Amino acid sequence: MDDNRIMKQIGAIFSIFMVLFYIGVGIYLIFILDPNQSTLGKPIFVMFGSFCIFYGLYRAYTTYVSIVKLFFRPDNDDE
Repeated sequence: MDDNRIMKQIGAIFSIFMVLFYIGVGIYLIFILDPNQSTLGKPIFVMFGSFCIFYGLYRAYTTYVSIVKLFFRPDNDDE
């Protein structure tokens, strides 16, 4: 196993935490944050929160694909 593959595996594991972060920020902005304490209105928080959730879901899909490729597929370095 080469160093490049190990770094990609570490990056894939870090991506899991980023997925949780983006989805968590989106949920926080939509459901928990009180818009009355800010100069921005509720629609801004809902739009940005929705963007964070959808980006988190997209990133979850790409992370899943990379984890399957890096951890569950055999190396093809026999060439």
